[in-house]
Amino acid sequence: MADDRDKATDQMKTWKANRGSQKPDVLTTGGGHPVGDKLNLQTAGPRGPLLVQDVVFTDEMAHFDRERIPERVVHAKGAGAFGYFEVTHDITRYCKAKVFEHVGKTTPIAVRFSTVAGESGSADTVRDPRGFAVKFYTEDGNWDLTGNNTPIFFIRDAMLFPSFIHSQKRNPQTHMKDPDMVWDFWSLRPESLHQVSFLFSDRGLPDGHRHMNGYGSHTFKLVNADGERVYCKFHYKTDQGIKNLTVEEADRLAATNPDYGIADLFNAIANGNYPSWTFYIQVMTFEQAEKFRFNPFDLTKVWSHKEYPLIPVGKLVLNRNPVNYFAEVEQAAFDPSNMPPGIEPSPDKMLQGRLFSYPDTHRHRLGANYLQIPVNCPFRARVANYQRDGPMCMHDNQGGAPNYYPNSFSAPETQPQFMESKFQVSADVARYNSSDEDNVTQVRTFYTQVLNEEERQRLCQNMAGSLKGAQLFIQKRMVSPSTTVSHFAVAHSLCFLECEVSGKMLCLLVNVIYLQYVICLFFFMGRRRRCVFCLLKNLLSSRTVMFSWVSCRSRI
Repeated sequence: MADDRDKATDQMKTWKANRGSQKPDVLTTGGGHPVGDKLNLQTAGPRGPLLVQDVVFTDEMAHFDRERIPERVVHAKGAGAFGYFEVTHDITRYCKAKVFEHVGKTTPIAVRFSTVAGESGSADTVRDPRGFAVKFYTEDGNWDLTGNNTPIFFIRDAMLFPSFIHSQKRNPQTHMKDPDMVWDFWSLRPESLHQVSFLFSDRGLPDGHRHMNGYGSHTFKLVNADGERVYCKFHYKTDQGIKNLTVEEADRLAATNPDYGIADLFNAIANGNYPSWTFYIQVMTFEQAEKFRFNPFDLTKVWSHKEYPLIPVGKLVLNRNPVNYFAEVEQAAFDPSNMPPGIEPSPDKMLQGRLFSYPDTHRHRLGANYLQIPVNCPFRARVANYQRDGPMCMHDNQGGAPNYYPNSFSAPETQPQFMESKFQVSADVARYNSSDEDNVTQVRTFYTQVLNEEERQRLCQNMAGSLKGAQLFIQKRMVSPSTTVSHFAVAHSLCFLECEVSGKMLCLLVNVIYLQYVICLFFFMGRRRRCVFCLLKNLLSSRTVMFSWVSCRSRI
């Protein structure tokens, strides 16, 4: 019924109501010329051919032919909104950035939520990481925090990023999603296990965009007014509470309401139910980083909250929907290299790669002057430089100011106080293989300490449901002692067994504490049969069986 329509569905009705008694505007061409007839071509007679002079038609059709711009290669499907960031706690001891200048200060923001692998028409409720990018419009230029809803990622070396994304996209011949590609890559790159475990947990299916956390994920560097530096991570935790979808509900929504996330966000804001997130930082000194037990710039790992507690900073609040999706969301360009004074990159290899990749793809997608598009324009700072011309140059192209530097004519000058902080580098230049940098410990912690028993069951079921689509040799690699994952004895990793039970194929999921030891017991010790018999007996009596090397050995 019409009374059941939500704000998003009633957008046209609302737009008309907001015009009140205004008369319709005069229809024009792109050049502003009034149009007398928008329904009929200009032809030679009622059945005759079209005349070339029908510029109303050619103006309309030529623009239509060029409406689409290149789709984002990742994060293509998204929702956006606008609001503000308010400082609630002083962190000037760590950072001189004006966005954190004093308690109570507010800064306009733009936020874009997205899925990663799907195309722009894909469903919002698929199992996929979610992008959570925030653009802060500060007085010292825009700060773009290009985050996700996970504090980690699948890889730690940017060289792997194109191949990783290709593995998540469509098969180049069949143009279909291919579980062989997905699981082949993951099984060959053991550092992905942490993010894969997060992805197949309950949080891999967030209930819309309002009920998930956000993370800057990377390690950044903060610099204060005295030039003192620390490393940091950014967190923004939802004030609406974490809420996830079941697999069944996510599948149903993907079929019946693929734009569920966009609609949920739009309707909440339209109804005055403004979503918010509490913003935190974690801080690590340079001295602590040098002595840290693992690489603190590793994007596949987190910093312990016990050792490096969350420090509250402020609030992100979204209170305005986009006026036009294309203008303010599709054309929005978030770039991690947009960092105002006080915020700098760390040696994080993934961050370093993104510093180039993001602005490069924006120039391809939106043009060389994409920063002049209103949603991307640093409107709170005065842009003055020596960049000129290019496609879609807007405004006055900086007028008659000199376009070279240095010069003698009072054109923009550098400001030494804004120099990047110094840092020491002393190492041999080489291509370093980082694939074996402890891919296990934090996965064990996530599985045993973060998830409860029911969540562990669902994680196993979700992974089995996806992995079963891959070829058998890929499935075996995930649990074989010959793989890097198994070689490092992944705690509570997954062993997938298929057994015939009462004429039905049952996927049995075994949670293994020391997988390598257990497999060795199965195949290399003399009491193999009794161990396997005991294993199957327990499998048939429990949905999820947990046993250790010691308990298994005691049954032999």
